[in-house]
Amino acid sequence: MSSSPLFTRRAFLGTTALATAGCATLDKASAGYVDAHVHVWTPDTRRYPIPPTTHRKDMVIPSFTPEQLFAHSRPAGVRRTVLVQMSFYEFDNRYMLDCMHAHPGVFSGIGIVDETQPTLRETMRALGKEGVRGFRVYADREKVARWEHSDDMKKMWGHAADHGQAICLLADPEVLPAIHRMCQAYPKTRVVIDHFARIGMKGPIRQSDLERLRRLADFPHTHVKISAFYALGAKRPPYTDLGPMVHSLRDTYGAQRLMWASDSPYQVQPPHTYAASIALIRDRLAFLTADDKEWMLRRTAEKVFFT
Repeated sequence: MSSSPLFTRRAFLGTTALATAGCATLDKASAGYVDAHVHVWTPDTRRYPIPPTTHRKDMVIPSFTPEQLFAHSRPAGVRRTVLVQMSFYEFDNRYMLDCMHAHPGVFSGIGIVDETQPTLRETMRALGKEGVRGFRVYADREKVARWEHSDDMKKMWGHAADHGQAICLLADPEVLPAIHRMCQAYPKTRVVIDHFARIGMKGPIRQSDLERLRRLADFPHTHVKISAFYALGAKRPPYTDLGPMVHSLRDTYGAQRLMWASDSPYQVQPPHTYAASIALIRDRLAFLTADDKEWMLRRTAEKVFFT
């Protein structure tokens, strides 16, 4: 499938449902916390169609709009959010972009592009002008095995390095050695590993998996999202069983390269809550200093996705 960035600022101006949502630009001094990973989608499949490969039953809930997000995030003190393009829309980033335009200063974006398209660099550059600061890449074993011999992926990593955009990887622990080799080949590329590399999602938290993730700290531009608590370890609040993994990564990467994220709306499905997610970092881990929390809950995501 070929990709089109489909920038819709003109179309957005006529989208009254978004344009009237009403959220003023936030001053940095009062910005509060930053949630580094949220997906949004709308039930309006006429304006924002989903491809035939996606069915409504695949959606955990019918919609998760900015207004639905704010009902959870604002009471928790979160004032800015990094939107991650929802896989339902594949390479059509329009809904994410329109949400960003409707709420200036509130959202940054992580898009999805087709790295095989001939205009990849132009698409990445154009999305960057729209506030997209990173690109989600699905790093399953089969795809990662081809990366080192893929001119398309090399082009993507190289362009990201040149323009300060992040390669944001949804990866499992077994592919981390291949990601390590890519980081060696592209040491200037900003890399963000989503959801602890999903360590503890399919089984127990293994020290060998954690060591693979810790090795990526050798590269100063690599970051880790401390997120998706609902899916890892014991998979139940208050998530303190994830504390040792957070501690290990804090000691290895430093808090300056870790960022908290909720992974909503998945995190807000009962019995999980947004409040329980942020509370793990803000309130429950005694080894985190006030400075650690400032970086993990705001400044790291601010540095990577809002500057």
